[in-house]
Amino acid sequence: MRYLPLSADDRSDMLARVGVDHIDKLFADIPRDKLLDKVLPLPLSKGELEVERMLSKMAARNKAASSGPFFVGAGAYKHHVPATVDHLIQRSEFLTSYTPYQPEIAQGTLQYLFEFQTQVAALTGMDVANASMYDGSTGTGEAVLMAHRITKRNKAVLSGGLHPHYGDVVRTLSEMSNAEVVTLKPDLRAKEDLIAAIDDQTSCVVVQSPDVFGTLRDLKPIADACHAKGALLIAVFTEVVSLGLVTSPGEQGADIVVGEGQSIGNALNFGGPYVGLFATKTQYVRNMPGRLCGETVDAEGKRGFVLTLSTREQHIRREKATSNICTNSGLCTLAFTIHMTLLGEKGLRSLAEVNHANAVMLADKLAKLPHVEVVNEQFFNEISIRLKGDATKIVDRLAHHGIMAGVPAARLFPDQGLDDVLIIANTEVNTDEDRDALVAALKEAM
Repeated sequence: MRYLPLSADDRSDMLARVGVDHIDKLFADIPRDKLLDKVLPLPLSKGELEVERMLSKMAARNKAASSGPFFVGAGAYKHHVPATVDHLIQRSEFLTSYTPYQPEIAQGTLQYLFEFQTQVAALTGMDVANASMYDGSTGTGEAVLMAHRITKRNKAVLSGGLHPHYGDVVRTLSEMSNAEVVTLKPDLRAKEDLIAAIDDQTSCVVVQSPDVFGTLRDLKPIADACHAKGALLIAVFTEVVSLGLVTSPGEQGADIVVGEGQSIGNALNFGGPYVGLFATKTQYVRNMPGRLCGETVDAEGKRGFVLTLSTREQHIRREKATSNICTNSGLCTLAFTIHMTLLGEKGLRSLAEVNHANAVMLADKLAKLPHVEVVNEQFFNEISIRLKGDATKIVDRLAHHGIMAGVPAARLFPDQGLDDVLIIANTEVNTDEDRDALVAALKEAM
């Protein structure tokens, strides 16, 4: 009974205190068709060894990214993570540490968060960065809410090249706050007229670069148009390694920069946990969600670190809070910081150059195939191609031969006429043999 400490009387008392007569009424806001009407078909009890065997058998149905040629991206990317990263984050002082509420005993945690913020600010070309978010998608939602607070407007314009999962998060948060969201249609060639969508009611424009189809965007004209209308530009990225080569969003005029940091220091892990990067200009710092670590001196004049800003509702009055985010993905943040420190500026540039060169080689090979069209005019390490046939069926066919060919665009954008489009990522881990295998398999499949 150690896992079921409450008696029937205890539960009845709790329901009475809440003001309901049955536990089902606690789930009244969930649509009836989404509720289970019977117990799941699982055994009521199993021994530890039996459970381990069952779960191992289930896990074996997955195909690991390292098990063959792997070209899946669209928001999560396979990169080499040095063994040093995992070795260090497994140390008990990092692995088991909690939120640094008491600076006098959490100087190590506060220092690496401070270093992380410095790295993110430098990467994005912005003045200040926070101590991370859950991931890129929730960070984007927080950025839109932040823009509404700053501009005192409540209309967001989302580029059609924004990752649809990021757009879903923005729309969910906006629905809860009665804010307006205008989403442009997906545009393979990034020819959408975002500027025409900006009006005097627009709070912010959200643009991803490289976008979900892999195309690099020039943010400067969009930033200028936003500022002319009193709106903010939110620049989004899903592939942080791209910032080792392309002009930073800050240099292009972005007001808020947000994205996914998984590519540096963090393995794919079948979907997470990941780490959100968030940076902005100095004048907006008090509207920034999450936490900000700062440098100071102690009573003896020695260098030290503290939580300078903690603007979530757990720390301050709810009506004054900018966010209710309850973590900063600390261990993933540390992994990012260690890997970035190992790379340094020169290493990051070199890594980015290899990624781009690999993508160019693959694009050239694919362009020579009959019935294949490379869509992108400019890209970093991800491209989109049009195929003769259904991209989902072709991907499934190649998967049976051990090749993970990419992400069908129709999986992200159903019913948008993109059934023949395949999004392919090519990072430093892909070899010439991997690329040749993909090209040969695609040729045969079509």
